[in-house]
Amino acid sequence: MNRINIDNAAAITGSVTEQVIESLRPAAIEAARTLERGDGAGNDFLGWLHLPSSITSEQLDNIEQTAAMLRNECEYVIAIGIGGSYLGAKAVIEALNDNFAAYKPASGARVLFAGNNIGEDYLYDLMQLVKGHKFGIIVISKSGTTTEPAIAFRLLKDMLEQQEGKQWAAQHIVAITDAARGALRKLAGEEGYVTYVIPDNVGGRFSVLTPVGLLPIAVAGFDIRALVAGAVAMEREGEEIMATYAATRNALYRDGKKVEILVNFDPRLHFLAEWWKQLYGESEGKDGKGIFPAAVDFTTDLHSMGQWIQDGERTIFETVLRVENQNNEVVIPRDEADLDGLNYIAGKRVGEVNKMAELGTQIAHVDGGVPNILITLPALNEHCLGQLIYFFEKACGMSGYVLDVNPFNQPGVEAYKKNMFALLNKPGYEEQSKAIQARLNG
Repeated sequence: MNRINIDNAAAITGSVTEQVIESLRPAAIEAARTLERGDGAGNDFLGWLHLPSSITSEQLDNIEQTAAMLRNECEYVIAIGIGGSYLGAKAVIEALNDNFAAYKPASGARVLFAGNNIGEDYLYDLMQLVKGHKFGIIVISKSGTTTEPAIAFRLLKDMLEQQEGKQWAAQHIVAITDAARGALRKLAGEEGYVTYVIPDNVGGRFSVLTPVGLLPIAVAGFDIRALVAGAVAMEREGEEIMATYAATRNALYRDGKKVEILVNFDPRLHFLAEWWKQLYGESEGKDGKGIFPAAVDFTTDLHSMGQWIQDGERTIFETVLRVENQNNEVVIPRDEADLDGLNYIAGKRVGEVNKMAELGTQIAHVDGGVPNILITLPALNEHCLGQLIYFFEKACGMSGYVLDVNPFNQPGVEAYKKNMFALLNKPGYEEQSKAIQARLNG
């Protein structure tokens, strides 16, 4: 099997039957048609829909050349961005990396991330790490004024210029930003940075297959051509399984399952789940609706969250990411004393044990009233991850339309920013500042 697959046959419990799911499939297919026609809500943000098949070899050549320069001339490359401007790249890099890459000598530049929080100690520790080392920056922002990445970029740009000089810094800062507008576009033009464009019609959470994700992934040493090829394959051939996922999760939601837990049994998929949480949470959580996206790492979290999932409130379902083939083989040895009682699995691969833990968990949770959807990846490689990314993206658009929300806006994200700006006395927020201070002091 060269393509990811989805199975829900063993997962349906209670009143949600195959017939109920099939009854929603026409709505999911119609949602796909709406996406293709471009006449649904948020249709000015559909640039991701045929993005994989529109990427040219010349564009990939250019990204690979910039990545090679950064890899060859820097010890570290810091990707600065928040939300979709970092999660996609982080997800792919972590999924493909050696689990202990951070503790081993790097064969090229090591990719680090900043601008995704306002942690003072985080930024201090990062600056101490790269102090005295050659480092480059990939700064990702349409506007250049988003608070978290803007703070990180100001600090790191200043540090790099003082450490290496303005000319060297300008040659090793790459800006991924708006085509024509914004503070970062203006600065990039003034300083002569290499630049890439975030398309106006691609929202951040759908941007991993633009330079936003492709450049950091290439800097980390991974094959962006295979990643894109996997996405193209899903774009062209995956509508049936995307419709199955969109229809199934909406059927479960209508049956009272309000929380979807993305489950993995491979620790390298932790940040893939973080990316997925943003994609679905920001796309569907509006108008008083939406499945709450959560995630767990098994078997680790079976020893913490496992009790709640097995016996807690029955408002949840699980979507399990299964990796069919591992990249390496580790066999459990036989021990004559057998004090740990493990000789019954001596000679088996660790992966075999993990798969039986996975199957045993699925059976237990389904028996306990937790429906499971199973998504199988043949392997953790660039091609399969490209498929999975596009699968989740288009299924998200379809699912949002079945839910009857606009999956491509995020009006609720601005509320905390307005309060923060008022509390910091940002110019233009004087009235809001007075109102908040009165509220806090009242």
